[in-house]
Amino acid sequence: MATLLSDRDIQAKLSQLSDWTLVGKTITFTRTFKDFVAAVDFVNQLVEPAEAAGHHPDLQISYNRVVVSLSTHDTGGLTEKDFAMAETISALS
Repeated sequence: MATLLSDRDIQAKLSQLSDWTLVGKTITFTRTFKDFVAAVDFVNQLVEPAEAAGHHPDLQISYNRVVVSLSTHDTGGLTEKDFAMAETISALS
């Protein structure tokens, strides 16, 4: 099982990611696209890296806006896996 990160570690890692914010025990990323099709295309790009990592984000799609949330559910908070996936997602957008 992955190890929970300390508050200090979370803040340090979050400071290295642009556009991600801490919301409770998750980190979130919001991106707005030109339309629904572009938003869904972005979500589809997340499938392969999420499957490869065995770590799947929570997703909300509202027309042209996508909200991605990451947390390691089985540990009850944030781990290295979340920040590694956040880096991957940031590189796609």
